[in-house]
Amino acid sequence: MNGIPELAAQLAALLQAQGRMLATAESCTGGMISAACTDLAGSSNWFERGFVTYSNEAKTELLGVDAALIARHGAVSEEVARAMASGAISRSHAQVSVAVTGVAGPTGGSAAKPVGTVWFGFALPGRLVSEVRRFDGDRAAVRGATVRHALQRLLELLNEAG
Repeated sequence: MNGIPELAAQLAALLQAQGRMLATAESCTGGMISAACTDLAGSSNWFERGFVTYSNEAKTELLGVDAALIARHGAVSEEVARAMASGAISRSHAQVSVAVTGVAGPTGGSAAKPVGTVWFGFALPGRLVSEVRRFDGDRAAVRGATVRHALQRLLELLNEAG
């Protein structure tokens, strides 16, 4: 997971400078983003909470993602990533959230959503951003790349927001 501790440290400094707290909503990473953040001493100053919502039921129960939305679009979709990011904000005391839902593999992929497909949702004050990425490699590589991208992109969005 090369570079992840440095990205987390940069994110910590930026969130603290902006006076904001972070919440995570994770499916395919199973808490790895939260772990990267809370590996840093003093993370309670900027990390509010993490939701590990691996099952569809957990997404609905913990984050308020509409079950009909999951049924219509699938758990690995832009709509669900956005709903997860919004749910993490509405069900926490954070002002910023990152959500990830994807197919880490080695099974579970389809022609439309091959292994390595990950949807990201980022909620910031007044803004909800979503994007999809496709990462190569085995399960560990996909999950590591997802954590790295989540932290890097969140840094970029927070820098843009100021």
